[in-house]
Amino acid sequence: MSNERLRSALLAKGVTIQELADSIEVNPKTVERWITQGKVPYRRHQYATAAKLKVDVTTLWDDSRAVATSADLSKAEIVTIYPHRHMVPNTLWREIYERAESRVDVLVYSGLWLSEDPLFHDLLKRKAEGATQVRILLGDPGCEAVRQRGIDEGHRIMDGKIRNALMNYRPLFASHPDIGFRLHDGTLYNSLFRSDDEMLVNTHVYGIGAYMAPVLHLRRLPGGGLFDTYANSIEQTWGSARPVLDLDITGA
Repeated sequence: MSNERLRSALLAKGVTIQELADSIEVNPKTVERWITQGKVPYRRHQYATAAKLKVDVTTLWDDSRAVATSADLSKAEIVTIYPHRHMVPNTLWREIYERAESRVDVLVYSGLWLSEDPLFHDLLKRKAEGATQVRILLGDPGCEAVRQRGIDEGHRIMDGKIRNALMNYRPLFASHPDIGFRLHDGTLYNSLFRSDDEMLVNTHVYGIGAYMAPVLHLRRLPGGGLFDTYANSIEQTWGSARPVLDLDITGA
C-alpha cells in the first residue's frame, strides 16, 4: 500500500524525492519505496524526514515505532560517527555551512586547518553579507586551558597554532566586522561546528590530537536532547568570551 501522506507532504513543501534523499542521506530509490510500497523507514529516518518536511512524524507514519522516547530521539539525531576526524569527507565541513541560513558557529581552540582554507573564508564572507549570524570562537592563547591542552596533546605549541589561525583570519577582521570573533578561556571537551540544526562534534581525547579523535555528525530533531546539549555549550562559551586584541595575534 502506498504512503500518500508522505507523497502529499513532499508536494506541499515543494521537496523532491532526490532532495529528501540527499538531506537525510539515503538512496532516492529507498524514498520511492517508502512512497510507492508503503515501506516503513528506520526510526531515525522517520524523524529526519519529518524534520525536513516540518511535520509531526505521526502525520507520515502510523507505525508504532514512530512513538519514541526522548532517548530514542536523541539517538536518532546521530547521522553518523567517524572514528577519526581525518576520516570525515573533506567537503563535508563546507557543505554543512553552505546549507546554513541563520547561524554559523565554530567553537575550537585553534581550528587551524579551517583558518587555512580560502574557500572557507569566502563562505564566511557570503554568509555574513546575507542574513546569517557568523561566530568564530578560538581559545585565548594566553590562558591556562590552552597551555594544558597543548601538553595533553603531547606538544606545547597550542598558543602558537591559535595565533597562526588569528593571523589567517586577520583580513576578515577589518573587511567583515559583522563576523564575530571572540577568545575563550574554557576547557573544551569537544570542538563544535554548528550550521543551523546540523552540527559536527569533534571529541577531545587525552593524549592525541583532535584530528585523531571521533566526530559525531548530528542533526537536530524536535524532542531530542543531544543536539541542544552541545548547542547550549556554544551559547555559554560565547557569552563569557572576550574580543580579539592585536597582541593576541602578534604575541607582543
